[in-house]
Amino acid sequence: MKLVTFERKGAQHIGVLVGDSVVTIGLPGSMIDLIAGWDAFHRQVDSAIATGERFPRSSVHLRAPVQRPGKIFAIGLNYADHIAESKMETPKHQVWFTKAATSINGPFDPILIARAGQYVDYEVELVAIIGKRGRNIAKADAPSYVFGYCVGNDVTERFWQHRTPQWSLGKSFDTHAPIGPWITTADEVAEPHALGLRCFVNGEKRQDSNTKHLVFNIWDQIEHLSQAMTLEPGDLIFTGTPGGVGAAMDPRQFLKTGDVVRCEIDGLGAIEAKLVAEA
Repeated sequence: MKLVTFERKGAQHIGVLVGDSVVTIGLPGSMIDLIAGWDAFHRQVDSAIATGERFPRSSVHLRAPVQRPGKIFAIGLNYADHIAESKMETPKHQVWFTKAATSINGPFDPILIARAGQYVDYEVELVAIIGKRGRNIAKADAPSYVFGYCVGNDVTERFWQHRTPQWSLGKSFDTHAPIGPWITTADEVAEPHALGLRCFVNGEKRQDSNTKHLVFNIWDQIEHLSQAMTLEPGDLIFTGTPGGVGAAMDPRQFLKTGDVVRCEIDGLGAIEAKLVAEA
């Protein structure tokens, strides 16, 4: 099932993508409410697919499927080729940073180049969405805590990222966490560690890898994070980016106004955005 948050005629709804149509579910609340209450709501969602109001996908505006996640965590240095191009050693422990909830952006909405940050880079990533509350989750149990997956772009302002030891500010500029275009529920992703992922800038392929190359896989990540904090429905985990980022090119290639960045993952769809200068 592919779940969407969409806007039509100024009103926001949650729905299901069925072919080239979006079907309204008719439930109050947000996507997080749906995820948290999935055991109670999923039969109603199934019914809505058959009887709900339908709109052509082209007639609605897809928003970020999760609008205001309680937590956004992202892991750094988690593909061998990205570690090599960063000229760093493979981490012995998982390297985590946060992205602000205000960095969330729609799958096709413009990405801002802020007045204060001109060194903007792309990072295609598989994003896992937590489905239920959990703490001290064993690795073997981790798959049952994932509600679904989507495509993400861990957009990064490199100067702000590297001028201090803490990365979170450079990772948290407004619009710098586009996700979507929908949530593909976990039951439709047979093996999340065998998905091809790619990033293109103006049609030029910059990143091309597979989630089988993750240093710490998704279950490792959930086990590790949940030792420190309670994971909750709607929390997002950006699982790492492969090699090919603009900062590692020679010469370095940062994004500029008018550039178009497309991130895609096999079976999960694609997100695409134009870079615009902050007014």
